[in-house]
Amino acid sequence: MSDAKDHTVPDEHHVPRTGQWLPQDKRHHHDFLRKTIEKVDANPKKKGELHPVLEEFREMVEGDSRLWMLFNQMFEQIPHSKPYLKDPSGDTPQVRDFSHLLAMLDHILRTAPSWTDAGHSVGLVGVPINALLDWPMATRAGYVVFQDPQVNKMLKKVLDAWNEFLSSEESAGVLGEGKEGWFGESGKKSLVQVANVGKSGLQEQPFQELFHCDPKAEHHGYKSWDDFFTRTFRFEDGVRPVADPEDDNVLVNCCESKTYKIAHDVHARDKFWIKGQPYSVVDMLANDPLSSQFVGGTIYQAFLSALSYHRWHTPVSGKIVKSYVIPGSYFSEPLYEDFTDDHPADSNGEVTSQEYISVVATRAVVFIEADNPKIGLMCFMGIGMTEVSTCETTVKEGQHVKKGDQLGMFHFGGSTHCVLFRKGVKVSGFPQPGQKENVPVRSKLCVVE
Repeated sequence: MSDAKDHTVPDEHHVPRTGQWLPQDKRHHHDFLRKTIEKVDANPKKKGELHPVLEEFREMVEGDSRLWMLFNQMFEQIPHSKPYLKDPSGDTPQVRDFSHLLAMLDHILRTAPSWTDAGHSVGLVGVPINALLDWPMATRAGYVVFQDPQVNKMLKKVLDAWNEFLSSEESAGVLGEGKEGWFGESGKKSLVQVANVGKSGLQEQPFQELFHCDPKAEHHGYKSWDDFFTRTFRFEDGVRPVADPEDDNVLVNCCESKTYKIAHDVHARDKFWIKGQPYSVVDMLANDPLSSQFVGGTIYQAFLSALSYHRWHTPVSGKIVKSYVIPGSYFSEPLYEDFTDDHPADSNGEVTSQEYISVVATRAVVFIEADNPKIGLMCFMGIGMTEVSTCETTVKEGQHVKKGDQLGMFHFGGSTHCVLFRKGVKVSGFPQPGQKENVPVRSKLCVVE
């Protein structure tokens, strides 16, 4: 994936790279990890003093010889040659044992993602746990660890604990107007630039005209980090209008997102774990009886950024056939990401494995029977990535939705989504991969012929 800057952003203003979960300017990533390690190491905690869920995590691993072996191997398999003595930013010493990892996690569970404007370093780290695990999860032992059901069950508890903090009033502290506040000069500027798709300068609408908020209130009226993260557009004021609302042949975009991949004639089952990451429909839909209808069909996939709107909307008018969440893994990368002294690792492995995580990650599935018979049954899938894996559907079986209505949302983050069409459904006109800006939610996605 490209690390190119958004062309709407001045040269001196860095917007985070692909997916906008890690900063484009790696010095910011370095600063985040360095400061976190310094804080943790300066205030060491004894056994029993960590967050209760992390003490439970420790007991689980130390009490299971197999897991203890795997966690140790995961860190030992990180090459000891340069540059792997450092973290993926290339500067900060790497976390190299399980106890140090737990100490770092303890700090993160009590912290909300903040914006940083340190002169040379502007941006955010939206996936701090992923930043800690970039190298370990790319090892062979890491592949086994993060596919383990017991480990993922525990990781879900860890992430739920973080989510509890991110829903608290305390988490709203990062929504201030200072340099580390989301409503500081550079933070708000980036939010506005990303939301003003295709606009710049005087044409841009201010934040308060785009989103529901109270700019005169503390934290713009948002009660928590999650309240801010799941903010809503002012649809009633004409923001993000539904494309061709009366034409059922026009489908609209489900998420504010950038196109990642378009695939046709997809297979029932394929080797999704290999480097090409082909789609594997039966596995994506966890053997749902309806999955066979999408074999030979079309899949459109696009990814969301940390700065964007994070609710999902139906591409068609129709009836909700099913709506549910499939539990999955959180930090699993395909095995081909494994690295050695002679084989470089991908520091963005989770980001560049979006097809793979469409099978293994936590994901929300919504089947819709479109009013338009040329479309018939279709499927929306919201896919969590790393720690940003909380998916909530807001529709129920039997409910009728109109094109552009809400289907659900990502909490505390979000990553990527797929739209699946049955074999024989002819859809065309998709936005192509490589565009520099988001495709607006509820704008034209494609046309059924």
